[in-house]
Amino acid sequence: MVSKSVQGIRAWLEAPVAEAKVAGRTRLDALRGAAARVTTPLLPDDYLHLVNPLWSARELRGRIVDVRKETADAVTLVIKPGWGFDFKFTPGQYIGIGVLIDGRWHWRSYSLTSPPDWTDPDNRAKRVISIAVKAMPEGFLSSHLVNGVPEGTVVRLAAPQGGFVLPEPTPAKVLFLTAGSGVTPVMGMLRTMDRRANMSDVVHIHSARTAEDVMFRDELAELNEKYAGFTSHVNLTGDRGKFALSTLDELYPDWRERQTWACGPLEMLNDIENHWTAAGLAENLHIERFEVERSAVGEGGTVTFARTGRSARVDGATTLMQAGEDAGVRMPFGCRMGICQTCVVAITDGHARDLRNGMEHQAGEKIQTCISAAAGDCTLDV
Repeated sequence: MVSKSVQGIRAWLEAPVAEAKVAGRTRLDALRGAAARVTTPLLPDDYLHLVNPLWSARELRGRIVDVRKETADAVTLVIKPGWGFDFKFTPGQYIGIGVLIDGRWHWRSYSLTSPPDWTDPDNRAKRVISIAVKAMPEGFLSSHLVNGVPEGTVVRLAAPQGGFVLPEPTPAKVLFLTAGSGVTPVMGMLRTMDRRANMSDVVHIHSARTAEDVMFRDELAELNEKYAGFTSHVNLTGDRGKFALSTLDELYPDWRERQTWACGPLEMLNDIENHWTAAGLAENLHIERFEVERSAVGEGGTVTFARTGRSARVDGATTLMQAGEDAGVRMPFGCRMGICQTCVVAITDGHARDLRNGMEHQAGEKIQTCISAAAGDCTLDV
């Protein structure tokens, strides 16, 4: 009986505070905050971490509880968040995840593939989240997560954000266009619609090189069988080439009436954007890009991070955010695509160049570090 009580207290303490925000904290959060102030500079985290690494009043943490193979180069990571995580995110949003590798924290953003308030199938009292990661040739962290991150690993988390989301109520007619890992935010939307039994008229066109490369292949097929109102159209580019948007009139002639979400490689998204714009339907299209379209490079130089006293010598193609993270600086970040403005910092000396359009910024200006590179030596206020 005592053992069960202790387990219950432990579960209560470890459970995330779903309502926790920067403002408007719960009573429990207030108590944790008071404890932090009383024990400063020895914060409660210094002691709580010894009991449970998910207990922290200063940062969001989580533990990887399951690693599921999706394809040869992609996995789903199921994560149990600790204190402070808000499970009431909107389907389609992403989170930041930080992993400690060789003494350094590496951060990236990944789409949530789980619906809001999702619980572990084996323990309905345990709320968890999931992301799916595809290893990229140039992606150090993605390769690490796919090729060997063990269950039990404790990670840092950033709060869910992003505007590529499924609205409520769901539109009467929906079209999803995805390719490769672009299916991940849409998977979170589809699972939410499935959970709500709200799959009245949805078409999903997904492209991958081979059948073995289709992430969530079995689940998409099951949804196709389960709902008369859901169509899973898989295009294997190795056999048929890329999906021709010109065939939409033949295959799904009502595509103009559908609210459309698209996510995938830059070339595909540019084609879709042009096709919808030409049809006068740009307002019906929602796009999520996983990479920045670059039209410029910086000159490179030595980047100094003023508050930490650290510096790094970088080339003109390396973003200032990446330069900071490689130097062990905790850089603010969000979408990593130049959209959300979370990464904005001030230049205190020197120049930086916007990789999207070549625009140069100088001392006194604020820049987005995720899409800017050094244009000679520069110093950042971070």
